[in-house]
Amino acid sequence: MRNAELMLTWADGDYTFRLGWGELEGLQEACDAGPYVILDRLQTSTWRVGDIAHVIRFGLIGGGKSPVEALSLVRKWVEARPPAENLLFAQAILTAGIVGAPDEKPGEADAANPKGAMPSTTFPTES
Repeated sequence: MRNAELMLTWADGDYTFRLGWGELEGLQEACDAGPYVILDRLQTSTWRVGDIAHVIRFGLIGGGKSPVEALSLVRKWVEARPPAENLLFAQAILTAGIVGAPDEKPGEADAANPKGAMPSTTFPTES
């Protein structure tokens, strides 16, 4: 199942990130923009520093950290570092929050679609 949960090696260890509905609403309010607008900013170099920090903070909260723990980690590993150092993490966390995290890897023998391509949607033609 795709539940937006993502395990990443980030900062000083392995962390679970998840942007569920509530976290996405909090992110939207903190950044004064919808999730796709924030993602677009992160991908087109029009981001604001808060976009990066808030995505990671809410992702940590959704992944099980308390708000205090998440804020402490963000202050130490995001706000005290160059912003671009965490940009790719923010992109991955927000993308998973919007479309879901992959639940299987293309190419695995037991994957639903082992070639990793979308199934064909051709329609039969009349002869």
